[in-house]
Amino acid sequence: MKKITLILVVVAASAIATFSQASAADQIAVKGTAAYAEVLLRKTELLADLEAFTPDYTEANPKMLELRAELASIDKSMTRILAVKPAQTTRLTEALGRMMVKKAALEADLLHLSRQYNKDYPDVKRAQRRVDLYESAISEILGK
Repeated sequence: MKKITLILVVVAASAIATFSQASAADQIAVKGTAAYAEVLLRKTELLADLEAFTPDYTEANPKMLELRAELASIDKSMTRILAVKPAQTTRLTEALGRMMVKKAALEADLLHLSRQYNKDYPDVKRAQRRVDLYESAISEILGK
């Protein structure tokens, strides 16, 4: 009985190790795509801006809030990109990366407008519609 348990433990550990190696290899394939590079470029720019503005602005400053909102959206986009299977990396084009970056900027603009006006204000509705259009196009490309 102990031998069977030991064999099962060894097989399970081997399967987990193989899955981890495959997962790391999958991420390397995805990180080599144009979409990932485009989103990573924007994330780097945002982090540099945050670093530059931190000494001069408080966290409650609208500029800092917008940068943080855009950074959060970029992080979500990166998570979506990393969730793509390696067999589908052909979907991760530069155009997709640009759409994700543009959507993040539009979401930051929407946040700015939402802080000034209620959700029924025409400019807020227009901004929300633009975000929704980009999300729809991104979802169509990713097949989700």
